[in-house]
Amino acid sequence: MVTSPHALASEAGLEVLRAGGNAIEAAIAIGAALSVTYPHFTGLGGDAFWVIADGAGDVRTLSGIGQAAAAPPAFDGGIPSRGPAAALTTAATVDTWDRAYRISRDKWGGTTPWEALFQRAIGHAADGFPVTPSQRFWQEFRAGQWSDWPGFARVFLPEGRMPEVGERFRQPQLAGSLRRIAEHGARDFYEGELASRIATGLRETGSPLTAADLAATRAREEAPLTVPYRGGELVSLRPPTQGVTTLQIMGILDRFDVAAVAEGSADYYHLLVEAVKQAFIERDRHVADPEFVNVPAEAMLSPTHLDRLAAAIRPDRALPWPHRFRTGDTVYLGAVDSQGRCASVLQTVYFDWGSGVVAGDTGILWHNRGAAFSIEPGHHNALRPGKRPFHTLNPGLYLRDGRPALLYGTQGADGQPQTLAAVLTRMIDYGMDPLAALSRPRFLLGRTFSDTRDTLKLEADAGDAVMAELAARGHEISPIPAQSPLAGHPGAIRIEADGTIVGAQDPRSDGMAIGC
Repeated sequence: MVTSPHALASEAGLEVLRAGGNAIEAAIAIGAALSVTYPHFTGLGGDAFWVIADGAGDVRTLSGIGQAAAAPPAFDGGIPSRGPAAALTTAATVDTWDRAYRISRDKWGGTTPWEALFQRAIGHAADGFPVTPSQRFWQEFRAGQWSDWPGFARVFLPEGRMPEVGERFRQPQLAGSLRRIAEHGARDFYEGELASRIATGLRETGSPLTAADLAATRAREEAPLTVPYRGGELVSLRPPTQGVTTLQIMGILDRFDVAAVAEGSADYYHLLVEAVKQAFIERDRHVADPEFVNVPAEAMLSPTHLDRLAAAIRPDRALPWPHRFRTGDTVYLGAVDSQGRCASVLQTVYFDWGSGVVAGDTGILWHNRGAAFSIEPGHHNALRPGKRPFHTLNPGLYLRDGRPALLYGTQGADGQPQTLAAVLTRMIDYGMDPLAALSRPRFLLGRTFSDTRDTLKLEADAGDAVMAELAARGHEISPIPAQSPLAGHPGAIRIEADGTIVGAQDPRSDGMAIGC
């Protein structure tokens, strides 16, 4: 089974599985296709994160975070969120594909040719695909900003206008870049002819990135972080991702009898939101690149520390909540093959449309993850040459008896741990199937694109009575429409004990889970 936020991308992965390929190979095909069909949320010019497990539970993680330029500019007044100055970290998505493919070949006996994994993506870029409602929405949302994004209009405004939903949209230059990667390997993106064109294109816009910065980019294979939950084990990535934050939230919730609380009640939402607050305070105090600062990830997940955080939650009163907002958009994709091997993956360009900068004639939209750095002296996430920025992405797995039982992940930046807390409790504590769990009302604590208040956004179908009770406990409630895009686009696949696979993609997205 595969799941992704775009049907064409899911079909690309399914095609690999039907031909006898494995979960890693399918995930690469999906990720490549999404880089074409969901250009507002992911692309070759972004970062990616993988949690990989074989059927016996041997788990690996790949952290694909581009590092800051070796000579970043001096910023006065903050790092811009868009434009060339925001394109100040390299992009590691393509290198994660290479590292994952080598694991597939060397550890799983994968035999699908590398170039075959890109054919669907190349075809969609060259021949076009129907524009999705999501792409049109986010392009309209940013309509007033395009003029400041170098190269954007040339690629995304064919014939000088925004394509309509369902209209065929082509990206011939991106097709050429994908062909280079398919024919010459992933490192052509970093050290070959494609890398030279990327570096030239970025330099001409004013980005500080150089060919040497691209060549120094490497995804990393790291030991996973884990936390016990309901007799199983949740798995995520190490800092500078906020994987530790999702694990902290779930570790706190493991200290409560969640199943005894009515799902969807005020008690349910209050408990989850208060656990989120405790973990977010910890995250903003510690999480950054561990090569530059000490990040006590294991201590943050220790039983005694989680006990202390859980004890700080008051069942009758909300903790007051001013909190720094992080925006961001991402795609989750997952794959499970016939041997129970899994790949749980997130890819991102950070903000919708990333930095807005297209690298020369490559058709590659560059991300703006470097905007997550701080310029405050002494800050743990302060910008430094070669440093990796804090990252919100954290796909995960849930193991039972050491074997994969759930794959999950979502887009949404600050919303990711919040969405996952709701999805995971509904699937694990309440036994919901993935589609039911993904369809239920969700919340978002903090600011959004259209609401700068640090309020608790709750989907309207949670009900007026629930909102009134939460307000009485001190939560400042801002209702949002049911099935709102602000609530994230998670995907999930559940592997039953008998080998049956059940999956879903969020109904708020344009995608689907497909099995064979």
